[in-house]
Amino acid sequence: MQNRRRWMKRATVAIAALWLGAAALPVPVPAAAGEKLTVFAAASLKNALDAANAAWDGQSGKEAVTSYAASGALAKQIENAAPADIFISADLDWMDYLAKKDLIKPDSRSNLLGNRIVLVTEKDKAKPVEIKQDFDLAALLGDGKLAMGEPKSVPAGKYAMAALEKLGLWTSVESKVAGAESVRAALALVSRGEAPYGIVYQTDAAADKGVAVVGTFPADSHPPIIYPIAILAESKNPDAAAYLDFLKSDKATAFFTAQGFTILK
Repeated sequence: MQNRRRWMKRATVAIAALWLGAAALPVPVPAAAGEKLTVFAAASLKNALDAANAAWDGQSGKEAVTSYAASGALAKQIENAAPADIFISADLDWMDYLAKKDLIKPDSRSNLLGNRIVLVTEKDKAKPVEIKQDFDLAALLGDGKLAMGEPKSVPAGKYAMAALEKLGLWTSVESKVAGAESVRAALALVSRGEAPYGIVYQTDAAADKGVAVVGTFPADSHPPIIYPIAILAESKNPDAAAYLDFLKSDKATAFFTAQGFTILK
């Protein structure tokens, strides 16, 4: 009996020692966890950037995880310390906003893409119109709404408002505007038939088979549509610079041009 107690005591001590030793070892971290790149990107980039990210994954073996939203919403999240490595804005203003707060790495910033804004409607109701000075957009809308991004936070909405003001149309349609949280949300309002017309990027129109472009806004009716890209100041990801270079490569830019973007180099 005494031998049994002595054996059990030794066994208990041995098990405790093994447990303490195991607890002292570092907890293994999955290899992929350190390889993921977090990208904050304007909603209008989704189709093209998803394709580019898949190519990046296949080429590098690293994953790029992207959050899409209006540029203003993303910039505010970054300002509030949301963890991310890359920001791609749909306009210069929101990138400038972060730059003034020292939240991007200035040397990494460049202008990546260009775009156009267009008037869209449901595909089966599409009739071409000429968008010009004093075009009667209000009459075209009738009692319906004009879907577009919220001008205060959504770049596509800002461009749309600028164009409408330049063409002398804003006053007549202001009360009919349905401001959406992103350009994709505005597109969905038209696609679902909740708004007869909407102003979106030509790349968004190309991504939704339920809508058709009925007119393109003159390029000189709004500021140039430029998508800047930059690495965020807090990023420690060693792959961030390589990812930026990849997005500028011929392999990646093919996905953007296929969607209707212009390449700025």
